Amino acid sequence: MAARYVMSIDQGTTSTRCIIFDQQGRLVSVTQREHRQHFPHPGWVEHDAVEIWRNLERIAPAALRQAGVGLDQLAAVGIANQRETTLLWDRRTGLPLHRAIVWQDTRTNALVDDLAARPDSSMVQKRCGLPLATYFSAPRVRWLLDETPGLRERAERGEVLFGTMETWLIWNLTGGSDGGLHLTDVTNASRTLLMDLTTLEWDDDLLDFFGVPRAMLPQIRPSTETYGVASRVLPGVRIGAALGDQQAALFGQTCFAPGEAKCTYGTGGFLLLNTGDEPVRSTHGLLTTVGYQVGAEPAVYALEAPIAVTGALVQWFRDGLGLINSAPEIETLAKTVDDNGGCYIVPAFAGLFAPHWRSEARGVIVGLTSYITKGHLARAVLEATAWQTREVVDAMNADSGLDLRVLKVDGGMTADNLLMQYIADVLDVPVVRPMVAETVSLGAAYAAGLAVGYWPDLEGLRRNWHRAAQWLPAMDPKRRDEEYDNWRRAVERTFGWMRPHH
Repeated sequence: MAARYVMSIDQGTTSTRCIIFDQQGRLVSVTQREHRQHFPHPGWVEHDAVEIWRNLERIAPAALRQAGVGLDQLAAVGIANQRETTLLWDRRTGLPLHRAIVWQDTRTNALVDDLAARPDSSMVQKRCGLPLATYFSAPRVRWLLDETPGLRERAERGEVLFGTMETWLIWNLTGGSDGGLHLTDVTNASRTLLMDLTTLEWDDDLLDFFGVPRAMLPQIRPSTETYGVASRVLPGVRIGAALGDQQAALFGQTCFAPGEAKCTYGTGGFLLLNTGDEPVRSTHGLLTTVGYQVGAEPAVYALEAPIAVTGALVQWFRDGLGLINSAPEIETLAKTVDDNGGCYIVPAFAGLFAPHWRSEARGVIVGLTSYITKGHLARAVLEATAWQTREVVDAMNADSGLDLRVLKVDGGMTADNLLMQYIADVLDVPVVRPMVAETVSLGAAYAAGLAVGYWPDLEGLRRNWHRAAQWLPAMDPKRRDEEYDNWRRAVERTFGWMRPHH
C-alpha cells in the first residue's frame, strides 16, 4: 500500500504528542500523554526521560489505531522537541545517569557567573550566537560532570552519551543500546553553546571552555534528512527530520524566505525571523540561531526573540488575582472599556528576556488612579503582550535591515481577537493565523515528508498553508507613538528592582 501519511512526534515540556497528517497538511489523528514535572529544589526542574520514552511507546501505536492507519502507510516520522533540555545516559545499558535537566532550570546560575568572569568568555557568543546563560545546555552538562563522581572519566572514555530529547528518542527508536543512532540536528545543536554557528560543527574551543568531552556528543546532521529506520515502536518507518520546537513552528508556518516571521504565543512568546543563509549577529538583544537545514543545502538562519511572559500573565490574572474564572473571559472583560485608562502592566515576574535581558527586573503596574477598573486592568494585561512583541520586532528590524511586512501567529493566545487586533495595531502590519494551529507538529511532519519525497519541495508546502484569520492595523499613528512611549517608560520602572544581597 502506498504511503499516504506522515507522523510527527512533538516532545514538549509538559507532554508528548503524536499527530498524523495527510498530504494536504490536515490533521488525521492526535494522541497525547503528559509526564511529571520534578522540582527537587527551588529553581530546579527535571523530567524522567524513561517516562517520556514509555509514553511514546503508548501514544504512537494509539495514533495509528485512531486513524486506522498501518505502519506501511506512513511515509516517514519527524520529531520536534523542547529545546536545551539536557540528558546524559549510559551507552551500554541505555539508562539515564540523572533525570533530564529542563531548559527552565536555573541551578547553573553560579557556574554561569564563574564562566562569564573568565577573560575568554566573550568568545562564546561570537562562536555560537548565544549569550552565556542558564537557558542553554552546555552549563548543565558541565554541572552533571562536576557533581557526579567518576562521570567525567567515563564520558572521556566514550561510555556516556549526551543529547537533547530528540537525540534520546532517535537513539531509542533505532535500537537503543543495540545499535541506536546517536545524532542531533543543527537547530538543536545550535542551542547548546557548543556548536560553531558558521561551520555547523562542534567547536574545540567551546568544548574546552565548558569542559565537555567530545566523545559524549552526538553527530550533527541537517534538520531534514533520512537519518535511519525505526526498529522499535514504529518498525520499518523512516525517521526523516528533527527540529527544535520553535524552529519547527517556523517551518510549519512556511517562513521560507528572508524577512518572514512567526510568533508562537503560549506561556511565553517566541518570535523567529528568517534571515537567510547568513547568520545575523544581534546588537539589539536577540539570539542568533539556526532556523533549519534541508539536506545538503546551506543552513537557513534566524533571529529569535524569547519573551518570558505572555499567556502566563493571563493565568496570573485568573489564578493569582481571581478576577476572571477562565482565560477566554479576559477578552470579554477587556471589551467593557475603550482603552487602558492610562494603566500599563509590565510582567517582569522573573526578569525580562529579549530585548532587555534584565534578570533583576520585577513586574510593575503603573498609571493607577481611582478611575481604573478591572476592565482597564484586563486590557493592560492583553496590551502587555502586544507591546512586548513590538519591542522585539523593532529589535529584529534594526538587526536584520529587513522590515517585517506580515506576522504569522500561532499558539493558544491567538484565539483572542482583541489581542490579535491590538498586535496588528501596534506593529502596523497585518497579523495572520493559519488553518492548522498545530504548527510545531506540522513543521516536523513537513520536514520529514520533504526528506523522503512525500512532498516535492518547499513551494509544495507553501501551497498547503491556508489563512484562517487576518487582522489589519487600524490605529492612529499619533496614538500608537504616544502609547509606545508610555510603555517604554513603564518598562524602565522595572529595572534594578532586585538588589544583590550582601
